[in-house]
Amino acid sequence: MRREVTLRDVAALAGVSSRTVSNVVNGYANVTERTRQRVERAVQELGYRPNVLARNLARGRSGQIAVVVPYLDTPYFAELLQGIIRAARVQGYNVLIDQTNGDPDHERMLITRGSRELLFDGVIFSPLGLSQEALADRDPELPLVILGERVSDGSFDHVGIDDVAASRQATEHLLDLGRRRVAAIGDQPYPTGEAAQLRTRGFRDAHERRGLPVHEELVIPTPRFNRADGAGATAHLLDLHDPPDAVFCYSDLVALGAIRTLVSRGLRVPEDVAVIGYDDIEDGAYSNPTITTISPDKDMIASTAVERLLLRISSRTPPPGLELRAPHKLVVRESTAGRAAPASGRRASARAGSPMASRPSRTRRD
Repeated sequence: MRREVTLRDVAALAGVSSRTVSNVVNGYANVTERTRQRVERAVQELGYRPNVLARNLARGRSGQIAVVVPYLDTPYFAELLQGIIRAARVQGYNVLIDQTNGDPDHERMLITRGSRELLFDGVIFSPLGLSQEALADRDPELPLVILGERVSDGSFDHVGIDDVAASRQATEHLLDLGRRRVAAIGDQPYPTGEAAQLRTRGFRDAHERRGLPVHEELVIPTPRFNRADGAGATAHLLDLHDPPDAVFCYSDLVALGAIRTLVSRGLRVPEDVAVIGYDDIEDGAYSNPTITTISPDKDMIASTAVERLLLRISSRTPPPGLELRAPHKLVVRESTAGRAAPASGRRASARAGSPMASRPSRTRRD
């Protein structure tokens, strides 16, 4: 019979004290991020499970949290969910997952009075159908952490990245390559489209900082950030009298669709049209070409969301809501930088290297 893994076993593997492991398991904040990650890896490797059942029952809790997202078929959310589940398990919590499809009635039901009957202690929530104002009508006693772009009203925590700064950086990368007709695919000019609107703001800011005009006909709205929308929007752009020489896509899925259309029209990426995405999903690192992207720190978003939610669950007096920013970075790949020329074939560098290389003229579509 296998011996039960103890707190001391985890401490020995992680090279820390048992008290430090206890602090991590119980969600206390006085642990460095590096130490926390080391302990969490040891917990996962040994299969340690804190004995929280009795503790939760004594406190009137279920030991479960809910994670509510718009779509499960979106790789960004799938990857983020993996991080949330890992972080919650370290703390002895199970995770219930719900997909809303952006249905405002369903989203409202999950955070209004009576939601405790659904047997979870708190919610990590990425709303799509509910506006900022609608969130104010939630159950004030429900521990809540918001992902996405609904700013905290002081009663819940909001975890995300700086979408304006990230989108500005993405656009500046394209402008730095010498591209001057830069398109943006993904704007959503309606009340619940805050994430897209912030990315459009960053796109515009980048042009303004360089003293360059935004070509309004190149800013294309889409209902979702998916492959089909990216493909369709790119087809529209290529049919313009003066098509773009670069495209900022509001997700990597949009970028995948955009690249498919570009290649099917006989254009080269990035030599004819440079493409940048957003989210750094795994597929983007294996596409052809690989996709330059904005990479949010999904692990930090996940661990911070769980940490703040469990703090709210365990606190007699809920802490004030915080705006918490995870870092992001620009990951440059082939869709803007091109492929490195082979050592014995430097003559190909004009085609596979700098996007500033001469491009063949494209037939205008009147």
